[in-house]
Amino acid sequence: MAIDISRAHFEVLVDRAVASIPTDLAKHISNVAVLVEDESPTGGPTLLGLYQGIPLTVRGSTSYAGVMPDRITIYQGPITRRCNNLDDVIEQVRITVVHELAHHFGIADDRLGELGYG
Repeated sequence: MAIDISRAHFEVLVDRAVASIPTDLAKHISNVAVLVEDESPTGGPTLLGLYQGIPLTVRGSTSYAGVMPDRITIYQGPITRRCNNLDDVIEQVRITVVHELAHHFGIADDRLGELGYG
């Protein structure tokens, strides 16, 4: 059963999760748009978030100019379906945002799993 939460409230939770990133890390986030969508059009009903872009570890100072922002999309439906209450939603949003931002920093899924963000 999905937790019933408005899009506006869910977006606030995502914004808070992004804002909770420690300043030492947040200052390195560059050219990233964080979006919320209901469902993943291609990742299936269990995909919670998706990073699309060029990780910081791959960007070159001369070859990166003029590219569109990286995109982090957080999928509301899968998150609210897997959670039992609002506190679970808040925690899952935080974990998902951290997971996708970690990809921006070049951290792979296997390492994220080791760190508890798999």
